[in-house]
Amino acid sequence: MVKEVRVSNEILYVCERCGLRYREKIWAERCEDFCTRYNACSIEITKHAVKDLDILKT
Repeated sequence: MVKEVRVSNEILYVCERCGLRYREKIWAERCEDFCTRYNACSIEITKHAVKDLDILKT
């Protein structure tokens, strides 16, 4: 199940399998599904992840 966290007054959704964070819940859910099925991350999904520098700018 995707975890919801608040960072810099912004809600992010975290894939509990790999720890990547997303602004949109749907991407975190897709990431978690992929990680669970294939025990790996999808480049197509992870490109939607929030980078640490993006969080610091907000």
